[in-house]
Amino acid sequence: MKWKRSERLVDMTHYLLDHPHKLIPLTYFSDLYESAKSSISEDLGIVKETFEEKGIGLLMTVPGAAGGVKYVPKLHKEEIKAIMAELMEELSHSDRLLPGGYLYMTDVLGNPNMMNRVGKVFASAFADEKIDVIMTVATKGIPIAHAIARHLNVPVVIVRRDSKVTEGSTVSINYVSGSSRRIQTMVLSKRSMKSGQRVLITDDFMKVGGTMNGMKNLLEEFDCTLAGVAVLVEAEHSDERLVEKYLSLVKLHEVSEKERTIALEEGNYFTNGGI
Repeated sequence: MKWKRSERLVDMTHYLLDHPHKLIPLTYFSDLYESAKSSISEDLGIVKETFEEKGIGLLMTVPGAAGGVKYVPKLHKEEIKAIMAELMEELSHSDRLLPGGYLYMTDVLGNPNMMNRVGKVFASAFADEKIDVIMTVATKGIPIAHAIARHLNVPVVIVRRDSKVTEGSTVSINYVSGSSRRIQTMVLSKRSMKSGQRVLITDDFMKVGGTMNGMKNLLEEFDCTLAGVAVLVEAEHSDERLVEKYLSLVKLHEVSEKERTIALEEGNYFTNGGI
């Protein structure tokens, strides 16, 4: 089958978007479309220009015999700010206020379109880092973890509060909850990670950071390295943070259960190492 250029561009774009951060040899496309490498290079040039102009991401070329092209999802700053603004608008409704200063976010976490964009925002920030695994704790952090993993093309591991027979042998640690100061337990299957991996940990909500700190301590049991921390919403808190460096998209500045008001502002994404 002889592919037309328009057909090659559509199929090539689809493949690249489905395989972020994967190095693809030019010979793969050349053999697939039965086209000369010079034609494939011209096609990729068109894709690269469009990706960058539309803020879809970068198309990086790696020279040499073992080289190829790699799609790196990366959003423009304006698009990230628009996503932050949309999140703040959605989370500012007074009926989301829960006892203890928490916000109801289950519907937002269950919105695939929003989670896909949130995942791409965090993937943009960690695009230049070597990330091997995304870690989160069950259950509300799972949608965010999978969204980030989708754009970084890495697996997800899920920390649980108790051991499951389906997990096999596990590693268990005790940690102190940052807000309640209670001793709690984290469990992770021994098969989840390999020694030496770089791990990005994420969750939907953070007050003092006890859960994040617990996951950080769990990494040490696997001889893995913390590569970053990504939080959807952080809460203003008078206590000292247990996690020093992290990225957040939204900050819960102040809540009034009596007045039923919620004050939100942009998180530290741009001030603490994001794009």
